[in-house]
Amino acid sequence: MITHIRMKNFKSWKDSGEVQLAPLTGFFGTNSSGKSSLLQMLLLLKQTAERSDAEEVIFFGNEGTLVNLGNFQEVIHGHQHNEKLVFEFSCYIQTAFEIEVKGRKPDGNIGSVRVPIDNFTFNTTILGEVMKTMIEEFCYSFKSCGLSEFKWQSGRLKYIDLLGEQHIQRSNVFNCYGGPHQSQSHYQLNTLSRAFEEKLNNVYYLGPVRVDPRRRYDWHGEHPQHIKQWGNQTIDALLSARVRKLKTMHGDDEVAIDDKISDWLQQMDLAHSFTLDLTSQGTTNYEVRIQKTPSSPPVTLVDMGYGLAQFLPVLVLCFYAPEGSTLILEQPGIHLHPMVQSQLADLLIEVVNDRKLQILVESHSEHLLSRLQLRVAEEKIAANQTALYFCENENGTSKIKPLELDELGNIKNWPKDFFGNVRGDLLKMTREQMKRQKEAEG
Repeated sequence: MITHIRMKNFKSWKDSGEVQLAPLTGFFGTNSSGKSSLLQMLLLLKQTAERSDAEEVIFFGNEGTLVNLGNFQEVIHGHQHNEKLVFEFSCYIQTAFEIEVKGRKPDGNIGSVRVPIDNFTFNTTILGEVMKTMIEEFCYSFKSCGLSEFKWQSGRLKYIDLLGEQHIQRSNVFNCYGGPHQSQSHYQLNTLSRAFEEKLNNVYYLGPVRVDPRRRYDWHGEHPQHIKQWGNQTIDALLSARVRKLKTMHGDDEVAIDDKISDWLQQMDLAHSFTLDLTSQGTTNYEVRIQKTPSSPPVTLVDMGYGLAQFLPVLVLCFYAPEGSTLILEQPGIHLHPMVQSQLADLLIEVVNDRKLQILVESHSEHLLSRLQLRVAEEKIAANQTALYFCENENGTSKIKPLELDELGNIKNWPKDFFGNVRGDLLKMTREQMKRQKEAEG
């Protein structure tokens, strides 16, 4: 799980401070308040890690990547090109890795000791010049393993071993995290950078706009790792899960992913059932057919309405992503009815509890938040298993405010006009109704 993020001089953020993350973290706020930028930091590092063989400090993206941010001059806060770009995150990992350092062995002799590590904090500082981006430094630090940090700066890797002795070794790197497979890199740095890549490889992103549904889908037996940021491999993932007979946890039981998706479609009253079958034998064409009710005829996904087609990738990703992954969801309830937006909170709580997923969600939905508050009060999820934030932009600089959610689901520091002034509008409407009624009676 990723436990905190921080950024300095990134887009509208001068300094976000340490933003603590929970198994279920929600970012709310007005348009252009910086919510998406908080998540883009992780996506930017992820797509850089996916190009670890490139001699590139950080990969700002292109038309086909998770994010396309242009260049250093475009993302630096206030376009102050002399400022430094700083990214930081900390995490725990599912499978501990080991680093070999000098220390005291169990027999008392001095020699190489392998230190198990199940967490790290990564921090990098990047400089920008005209047509050039450079690394100033990056650092991996740890908790409770006897080591303090491995820090790269000015072409040298520095660390202190278990005996307290400082080591400074020459190590050339090309990207902001010391990517592996570079012959001049130190083997310990290779181990750390591989852990960095593995962690970000388990981050999955689904954007706010997804591909339009089709009447037919062509599948040649591929088994995608994820459904892509636009959800364009949703049907491929479903077919792959069926062929591989993938199952997901529900409480103490394992159920097929197809069945789980059908259950949720029924719970949300989006559909009674769905089928995914070949159009005819000997072809690679499949079609999705949906029954709205038990007695209604099955129709294609195209004919069911835009809301279901836009939501299906969210539902599939929640059960297709490997257990323990981190999901970044932007506006997952877009195009959904308010009642279904409420039920979306129940879906996210279930996969956090049953599949041990971490969910980072950016939303404008009052209904999602209200249902989440209710479930905290009902003890379906603990308040400390959630982290809620309100973002706002003041004079071009983003600010973030933690929402104080108690064990009864109350938000103690509700921001003014958080979701607009709905209650105020209702009160004014009641006053106007009373006024007009008196005038009519007079």
